Amino acid sequence: MHLSDARSARRCTGKSNRQATTVAATLVVLLSLSQLSPSVHAQEGEAGSVKRGGVIRYGHFQEPACLFGGWVQQWYLQRQYSDNLVARSEGGQIVPWLAESWTISDDKKVYTFEIKPNVKFTDGTALDAQAIADNINGWLSNDPDLRNPTAAPYLGDSFESARAIAPLRLQVKLKVPFQPLLNVFAQSSQGILSPSALKRGLAVNCENPVGSGPFIVDKWRHGREVTFRRNPDYNSAPATAKHQGPAYVEGISWKFLPDQTVRYGSLITGETDAIYDVPAIAWKDANSRFPVLRHVTGGTPLRLALYTARPPFDDVLVRKAFAYSTDRKAAVDTSFLGSLPFEGNGALSQSSPEYLRELGQSYAYDIRKANQLLDQAGWTEHNLNGVRVKNGNPLIVRISYSYAFLKPDGEQALQVIQQQARAAGFDVRLQPTNPADFFAGKNLGPNDYEIVLLYWVAPGAEIFRISWKPDQNGEPNRFNPSRFQDPTLWELIQKAEQDFNSAERTGLYQQAERKIVDEAPVIGLTVLDVTLATTPRLKDVWLDHGSVGEPVFYDAHFDEKK
Repeated sequence: MHLSDARSARRCTGKSNRQATTVAATLVVLLSLSQLSPSVHAQEGEAGSVKRGGVIRYGHFQEPACLFGGWVQQWYLQRQYSDNLVARSEGGQIVPWLAESWTISDDKKVYTFEIKPNVKFTDGTALDAQAIADNINGWLSNDPDLRNPTAAPYLGDSFESARAIAPLRLQVKLKVPFQPLLNVFAQSSQGILSPSALKRGLAVNCENPVGSGPFIVDKWRHGREVTFRRNPDYNSAPATAKHQGPAYVEGISWKFLPDQTVRYGSLITGETDAIYDVPAIAWKDANSRFPVLRHVTGGTPLRLALYTARPPFDDVLVRKAFAYSTDRKAAVDTSFLGSLPFEGNGALSQSSPEYLRELGQSYAYDIRKANQLLDQAGWTEHNLNGVRVKNGNPLIVRISYSYAFLKPDGEQALQVIQQQARAAGFDVRLQPTNPADFFAGKNLGPNDYEIVLLYWVAPGAEIFRISWKPDQNGEPNRFNPSRFQDPTLWELIQKAEQDFNSAERTGLYQQAERKIVDEAPVIGLTVLDVTLATTPRLKDVWLDHGSVGEPVFYDAHFDEKK
């Protein structure tokens, strides 16, 4: 996630078993029909001329309700048609994109960006400093058509203003220093959109957003696909790109194929050229025959957020007991067939720079310790079903989740956890919710759940601001479903955000990380990854490792020899 502002001390430049059996049987048939041979596992461009033309047929998992917004599934789409102010390299360096260079004032509260000349949105509107300022100010406004659900929670406390001080010079002012600002600006949800198009209103822009990127949204056939066509005038690629100028391919057919068997089968039979999220059951096969790309996202892992504002999880002993009562690693290994690693550190993803590896096995399965902690917490009675009882209340734990945050294989992991926790006296009840209802708040009210399963993606520990900001003026932080409030934790996070010394900042974030794991308001489950498998003839597709692993088709081309 992203944000913030500038002026000059230094100038920065730079570039369920039944289901599994059915899936397996279907894939066996598909594999027997396939004539494709194994291929290498890297996307490598060839020397010399690159073949131009063709349409990439891409199979994706989930269809959002709008083509831009704060959900990572929307970011994947926005990465194709919009540009960002800056980019972030795979090594974590901020490099130029729409901003060719920038300076940061000595007090770290003013950022001044020099904007690339001669760039236009695909509706013909000039992309200048004023257009970018309009976007940023809109992100932090109260206008529901403009407010950005990612930028606003990051920057709401620090942002003061954005304005054009010259046609191609942008100034962003902050009330307090905020070191993650450029990371926020580099994420696809902060792609710059045409101010002229934004005036049409949210409903129109959701269907047909206008950016300056390498592709143009052509048509959205709901339930089927989004088609993109090449922007013939594209001249604003980031420093992370492999070429400059228009894209090589004519367009993208972005197909929505939610069934994982159908999606993988489409690649085998040649109906698609690339697919998102290789199913666990096909992981080994895919790696033996297709180029497979993978990115473990930063931010948080997929984790269980325990509601700490009322019993039973207002007691840290019960939170830890639940964690110890489940062999989460075995649940993950069984459900994902070794394709997705277990992550015991609920605070932070292992690809985040501040990640503490020694916390990766936190709360390893220990049923004896779980029982001891529950006894210590006063849950000493049992009902006829073996469920623990305290003051007449059974130890019921409702887990709310949605496929918006959980891969299909992940539901089996929850079922395993449900069974394991019963041995310690927990009555775990699963509450699946479809994505539309989940985003509308179903099963997410303060009395609706004890645990929510979710994740937040970001380059690193700056995600702590989103997850752990305390409630303000009686308004709950809706991004903190655990409701855990800790002034000491929040103080550490704020100090880290304002520290521009990398080692000191990392140390502060790691203190916060340890505190989160020790208090156990969240419990880690798996890493969150982005996987892409492509046909061998499609070259130079890449995942944006500097951001959150969005697939990038700008450099892609078809190998004329295949």
